[in-house]
Amino acid sequence: MTTSFGAAINIAAVDDPNPKLQIQRFNGLKSTSNSILLSRCIHRSFSHSNSTSIVRAVSTPAKPAAVEPKRSKVEIFKEQSNFIRYPLNEEILNDAPNINEAATQLIKFHGSYMQYNRDERGTRSYSFMLRTKNPGGEVPNKLYLVMDDLADQFGIGTLRLTTRQTFQLHGVLKKDLKTVMSTIIHNMGSTLGACGDLNRNVLAPAALFTKKDYVFAKQTADNIAALLTPQSGFYYDVWVDGEKFMTVEPPEVVKARNDNSHGTNFPDSPEPIYGTQFLPRKFKIAVTVPSDNSVDIFTNDIGVVVVSDEDGEPQGFNIYVGGGMGRTHRMETTFPRLAEPLGYVPKADILYAVKAIVVTQRENGRRDDRRYSRLKYLLSSWGIEKFRSVTEQYYGKKFEPCRELPQWEFKSYLGWHEQGDGSLFCGLHVDNGRVKGEMKKALREVIEKYNLNVRLTPNQNIILSNIRQSWKRSITTVLAQGGLLQPRFVDPLNLTAMACPAFPLCPLAITEAERGIPDILKRVRAMFDKVGLRFYESVVIRVTGCPNGCARPYMAELGLVGDGPNSYQIWLGGTPNQTVLARTFKDKVKVQDLEKVLEPLFFYWKRKRHSKESFGEFSNRLGFEKLGDLVEKWDGIPESSSRYNLKLFADKETYQAMDALARIQNKNAHQLAIDVIRNYVASQQNGKSID
Repeated sequence: MTTSFGAAINIAAVDDPNPKLQIQRFNGLKSTSNSILLSRCIHRSFSHSNSTSIVRAVSTPAKPAAVEPKRSKVEIFKEQSNFIRYPLNEEILNDAPNINEAATQLIKFHGSYMQYNRDERGTRSYSFMLRTKNPGGEVPNKLYLVMDDLADQFGIGTLRLTTRQTFQLHGVLKKDLKTVMSTIIHNMGSTLGACGDLNRNVLAPAALFTKKDYVFAKQTADNIAALLTPQSGFYYDVWVDGEKFMTVEPPEVVKARNDNSHGTNFPDSPEPIYGTQFLPRKFKIAVTVPSDNSVDIFTNDIGVVVVSDEDGEPQGFNIYVGGGMGRTHRMETTFPRLAEPLGYVPKADILYAVKAIVVTQRENGRRDDRRYSRLKYLLSSWGIEKFRSVTEQYYGKKFEPCRELPQWEFKSYLGWHEQGDGSLFCGLHVDNGRVKGEMKKALREVIEKYNLNVRLTPNQNIILSNIRQSWKRSITTVLAQGGLLQPRFVDPLNLTAMACPAFPLCPLAITEAERGIPDILKRVRAMFDKVGLRFYESVVIRVTGCPNGCARPYMAELGLVGDGPNSYQIWLGGTPNQTVLARTFKDKVKVQDLEKVLEPLFFYWKRKRHSKESFGEFSNRLGFEKLGDLVEKWDGIPESSSRYNLKLFADKETYQAMDALARIQNKNAHQLAIDVIRNYVASQQNGKSID
């Protein structure tokens, strides 16, 4: 089968009563074998009635058929790969520690990136990062234990929880790739499609509630993930020598995938939805329930929200399209974007609607420049009305107006919660998602001893599920000994902070993120103390080492985006519920100069905010010009404002002892001392201790 790119067809019906009504159609990746392209266009475009004949599918203006559209190098690699096999299948067998350029692009579809240690100078020590695929963050007990073992045996001894509810395993050598991949596959896991130009991991709330809408959201995420899973078998051919791993798919998934009544599929192709070229770029989907924005719903290419009736019975879905975080510094034509409403569909139609959106992007997304290949750029170019019109032709129906929803809230699900079936689940905060050391041992002990299943959250945390009430005390003790504390013992700044891995392994990193954020958070807490903000007060802080936005910094109240060595671009104005896009406040702020910018902002937030006004809301209300003036004129905290900032330590020995204790809770000595004093004061009533 050959594939045509951007072939323009202008078909005029001989008996058309109005031949001027002709619209060119961009046919993207349609098969041209056996004249399928021409016959499908004619079949779909012209009725046998007396109505005016129009080519219905609308797209960007097509180039003349004789002109070959420009394509990126990755598009050529995909076309020549025999459905993502060659040359990867040969490259992984040779003795070199790395793989060639084409294989480097193709291995992403298999769930892996090639990396090297950027801390080393004069040499490159190559390794591979593997990312799993876990719809809704679900990790069976057996798979968790296997991933824990693989991290020690073949990785760098740590597991990383990602912002898309998956594991990342770093430091795997090429010679061990096949062993690691096959082990994951044989233990109920997969890395297929965790990276690459196809649908990535589908998000859903990690909470284990038995409520109908939460159960239905997870089921929908599973079904969408199955619908958009590659079908050509390349993954199993490369890693387990073609061994088949059959999973029972719901009949509605199989039916929706095979349905071609509206011209969505490649007939007789091993990849009926993706074809030889797959999608122009990565594609992200999230499913949630009303008010629960634990999944950052508006940052996804497709956001799906369950809509229920008054009895709590799911009836359908609101669909939002066009979100995405990635951008490029100093290129204003690249930008983060929030998803916008597309429409409502009945629950039986969700797979067909999602498929129609994916196909619209497949057919019309740019393939010449990967910086502009995400769905958000197609939406920005076309506008929502045109996008809806084209998508409806693949869907076969009109979208209904979106249903009214309640206000969104960010929900972390940390701490202990009732599932609704008599069992408990426990959400655990993991700084930057890095599971290592004593924490890793404690998690292993608890998960193995009690045969617990796991859910990973979109905020790099972990949830242990199906816990009996009688196990709660002993589990809490073991976890605390491993540093996994209940949320009330963790600095609120840490609870909502996120960072990408950045240095030393990410090839795109410009500066530090994961390794730098602990110190940044401590400095922010010190600034809070200095300006008089309370310990329980917080802002949502996200740090990335480059502008690609893996930790979603453009939704943060305070986003730090690497833009040079030890330098960050500062973004302000996101909100705690992740519904407002932040904006650039300052460029090229050196990490050592953060206090010069942030201290005056926190000071005036403390003194000028409205009741319950978040830092992000305050920033947007005052405006960036005013905030800039405050920073520019800042000359330190006025003396009258610092009268309550007491000096707590009279001698070095006391300070050092308190500092050692504070580090256990990821605080500084001043913070811990303030906590001790506050707790003591709170325990007193009329001078008498409360028992």
